[in-house]
Amino acid sequence: MTLPRILAIGGSDSGGGAGIEADIKTITALGGYAMTAITAVTAQDTLGVHDVVPIAPEFVARSIRLVAADLGIDAVKTGMLGSAAMVAAVAGILAEIAPDTPIVIDPVIAATSGAALLAADARAVLLDRLMPMAALITPNRDEAAILSGHAVETPDDAVAAGRILCGRGARAVLVKGGHFAGDEAVDFLVSGDEVTEFRQPRIVSRHTHGTGCTLASAIALGLGAGLGLREATGQARDFLQKVLLAAPGFGAGQGPLGHAAVMTAPGACKAP
Repeated sequence: MTLPRILAIGGSDSGGGAGIEADIKTITALGGYAMTAITAVTAQDTLGVHDVVPIAPEFVARSIRLVAADLGIDAVKTGMLGSAAMVAAVAGILAEIAPDTPIVIDPVIAATSGAALLAADARAVLLDRLMPMAALITPNRDEAAILSGHAVETPDDAVAAGRILCGRGARAVLVKGGHFAGDEAVDFLVSGDEVTEFRQPRIVSRHTHGTGCTLASAIALGLGAGLGLREATGQARDFLQKVLLAAPGFGAGQGPLGHAAVMTAPGACKAP
């Protein structure tokens, strides 16, 4: 069986809960082969991001080129990109070497602690150059509001923001509803005039570090394995529920998910 080859582009989390580390755990748990292009290294723990050291955009682009030429890429997931120069470099190399490869964008604008992870001038580059190339963009409520320019206070607002981003060139937008109140966590998949709601019981926990990275990587894995967008999204959300419930309880702040527990469960995760 051929393993889906998934390239994760983003920042490294020294605490192991989010970023590239969450991407690798997710892709591996779901039966894929994870490759990386690291855009920044961070000093962080469950309490927040304490320092960031960016990697040169030219080095990141070279990493992507080498991986694609030698190993091949079935899907791409992007996370923390940081600067306008980095977004432009990633968009440029992907357009050149992987124009037909499914791309999932997790538009990491800020850490939960409030640390800025995407410069203000980089947002326009992401919207204009990278987003139109992607199969899916996965903003949370706050990110959807920032990128669309439309306040997102209600589920109807989430759908409206998704439609605005589709009007800006996105093929599909998954507006994540984890920040809305209620007993259910509802995500809204918007593609043109079509809206699909994904509903699951809300898991109340402070151990949610890396949920966005995990979900986006799991969707990329599904797309790389040949699933349709709705099926890939549904399976990814099921996986996210499992790792939320398996969180090990580490750290004094927003703790990591339980990727390892899911990976070691017999028969729990297999490539689609």
